[in-house]
Amino acid sequence: MRRSKPLQGRLLRIYLNDQFAGASAGIALVRRCRRSNQGNELGDYLATLLPQLEHERTVLRHLMDAVGARANWVKLVGATVAERVGRLKLNGRLVGYSDLSRLEELEILAGGLEIKRRSWLTLKEVAARHPVVAAHWDLDELADRAAAQLEEIGPHHWHAASRAVGASQKAVR
Repeated sequence: MRRSKPLQGRLLRIYLNDQFAGASAGIALVRRCRRSNQGNELGDYLATLLPQLEHERTVLRHLMDAVGARANWVKLVGATVAERVGRLKLNGRLVGYSDLSRLEELEILAGGLEIKRRSWLTLKEVAARHPVVAAHWDLDELADRAAAQLEEIGPHHWHAASRAVGASQKAVR
């Protein structure tokens, strides 16, 4: 029988690795989207979002260290490949960036932010059984930050939806 490390379950370590890989893919997506939107409001917003996401990924890395989870390079490579394959989506242009590219990236990013918000809340619940999870991190604050990021991206999404497919703000909500 395989023994797990004290206080840390194998599934928690796997879960943290999944979140870390997702965070890495999200950061790559934000970097790419920011480059494609330099000089506009979305690019400016993404420039402020990026360091927040990088900090949160660092928090995840420290949390992984605290519970004895080593980064799974297979998951990190898979996340990188998935992010790069996402660049190949059909966007109405053979090459280059289009309004549909922007919309799809923002929808993927919004989905990732919601997943991140829920993962911080999940980890808050885990903290009751695994005190090391909550020892150094305010998981409520991290969940609230993710909710705020999701709210902040809303106007950019509405604008992108309007430009790409003619959706109104009311229809997109």
